[in-house]
Amino acid sequence: MAGHSKFKNIMHRKGRADSARSKLFSKLSREITVAAKAGLPDPAMNSRLRLAVANAKAESMPKDNIDRAIKKASGGEAETYEEIRYEGFGPGGVGVIVEVLTDNRNRTASNVRSTFSKHGGNLGETGSVSFMWDRVGQIVYGPEAGSEDKVMEAAIEAGAVDVESDEDGHTIYTAFEQLSDVAAALEASLGPAKSTAVAWRPKARTPIEGDAAGSLMKLLETLEDDDDVQNVYSNEDIAAEELEKLAG
Repeated sequence: MAGHSKFKNIMHRKGRADSARSKLFSKLSREITVAAKAGLPDPAMNSRLRLAVANAKAESMPKDNIDRAIKKASGGEAETYEEIRYEGFGPGGVGVIVEVLTDNRNRTASNVRSTFSKHGGNLGETGSVSFMWDRVGQIVYGPEAGSEDKVMEAAIEAGAVDVESDEDGHTIYTAFEQLSDVAAALEASLGPAKSTAVAWRPKARTPIEGDAAGSLMKLLETLEDDDDVQNVYSNEDIAAEELEKLAG
């Protein structure tokens, strides 16, 4: 559920993990309900639902919660959610893409717009940022999946197009259309992924430091905290020592 894992790790180090977890469960539930409502309520027959359930399991979401979210859709009691994408620029000209599932378009638009302006950013038109990004398949593994070389080898074998590894784990990118095939091949060699999703990947990154980096972090954090927001992607490039300062 992220486009800026280093920021996420900083947030967790600040002791926000428990509230973040309950928010994460509610976002995963919402995605399961929307996926089940959009197709058949059986993960075997609905690829979007299959992904949503796999991601929920990878985050240790209880089976009861998953079943409840599916039943909510098939029982006809689920709210009608709209999928909307917002695009804008944060401090320092960093591009930001925000994906939401909302039952109240006006409330969400107002919240997203005010969050951008409050933290030194501005909301743009649809397409003002996304043309600088690629729509890709993204498969995330934790560091326990193995060494950079082992994961790289498995990814090449599975038909992935790129791998980024750091101390937090491995992010494997695939062509958008090949996500399911590559994910299945990787599961056979590396085990279940932490998350599998269609995502946005920036073609280039924007360097940022100092006060602007601090403001950007607050912007991204506030967007992530919004109940209607499912995913936030950003294309900042921040030096490691700068990140440590922000975590202080």
